[in-house]
Amino acid sequence: MNAPTAAIPHHSLTLPSHCTFSADDWFKLAKYWYPIARIQDIDAQPVKATLLDENLVIYKINHEIVVAKDVCPHRGVPLTLGHHDGEGIVCPYHGLRFGEAGHCNRIPSSPDQAIPAKLNLITYPTQLKYGLVWTCLTPENQVIPFMPLWDETGVQQVVCPPVDIEAFAGRQVEGFLDVAHFAWVHSGTFADPDNQVVPDYSPKETEFGFMADYWSTVGDYPASDDFKKTEDFRVLRHFELHVPFTATLTIHLRQDAKQVIMNAACPVSARKTRLFAPIAKNYDLDDYVNDIIEYNLKIFEEDRLMVETQKPERLPLDLALEAHIPADRSSILLRRCLKKAGFGDFFIV
Repeated sequence: MNAPTAAIPHHSLTLPSHCTFSADDWFKLAKYWYPIARIQDIDAQPVKATLLDENLVIYKINHEIVVAKDVCPHRGVPLTLGHHDGEGIVCPYHGLRFGEAGHCNRIPSSPDQAIPAKLNLITYPTQLKYGLVWTCLTPENQVIPFMPLWDETGVQQVVCPPVDIEAFAGRQVEGFLDVAHFAWVHSGTFADPDNQVVPDYSPKETEFGFMADYWSTVGDYPASDDFKKTEDFRVLRHFELHVPFTATLTIHLRQDAKQVIMNAACPVSARKTRLFAPIAKNYDLDDYVNDIIEYNLKIFEEDRLMVETQKPERLPLDLALEAHIPADRSSILLRRCLKKAGFGDFFIV
C-alpha cells in the first residue's frame, strides 16, 4: 500500500473550473477519501479520473501510483493526452516529463537547465485498498472506510468494473441502503416480487456514520449449501455507512459463510457518480470471477433508472421535504448523519 503523501495546504487549492458545487460544499466534500480507479486498470499509460469536478491523472512509476492534477504546469495541457515513456508521463505539447511524486525530470528543449520546483505537478495523497486507488483532495485527518472480510484468509476478492451513474452520489448510496425496494426493483436478480414486507430494524449511529442489522427473508443460501429454503429462512444483512458516500453490506449466511459488498460512490460532479464495488466472500471460492461481476452489474443496472430519475436530484436533508415510511429508517439516519457532518443547503437543490 502506498504511504499517504503530505496534505496540500488548504489555501493553495482553488475550485475546479466549471465546478458544479458551491465553494463551501466543495471544501466540505474534499476532505474525505474516495476511490477513483481500480488498481488493475493502472498500467503503462496515464489514466484519467474526475473527482468533485477536478480532473486528475493517474500513472504508475517504479511501482508507485501517482495521482495528480491533470494539467501540465508549463502551459496547461492535460497530461492524459500524453504518454508514458518508462521514466514518467510526457506532456504532448513540449515534452516535459513527470516521474516519481509528480516531479518534473526532463525539459527536452533545455536539457541542462536546473528544473525548478514550480514545474512539479500538484499531487494528492494516494492509498491502495480493496483493489482500488483512493485519494483525497484536502485531507483533514479522515480515514478510508473499512471493508470487513477483505483482508482475511480464505476469501475470494472481486472488484467490479466501475459503473457511471448520471445522478448525485447521495441518492446512489441511499439506494444501496434502502431495504424496501428489493421486491420492486430486483425481482430479476435476487428478490421475490411477492416478498414485499420489511421487518422492523433499528439503525444506530457510529463514529463514522451508522450501522443497521436487518433480518432479511430475501435471497437464498449459496449453491454449495444443501440447506433447502424453508418458511423460517432468513439471513442477517448488516449495513454500515461511512459518511459521506461509502457503505458496506455484510450478508451473514449459514455455517459462518459471509459475503461483503462495498458501495463506494465517487462524486465525479454534483450530477454524476462513478460507483466502485469490491466484493469479498469466504465460500465457493472457485466461482468464476466473470460470473460474479456479470451478476452484480445486472443488479446495479436495475437500480440505475430509479436513481437517475429521482427528484429532487440531490438529497434533501430537511426531513420535512419528503414523505417517509417505516422502512426508511436508514434513509432518515443517512440524512441526519450528513447534516451532523455539516452538510445542509447543498443537498436541497
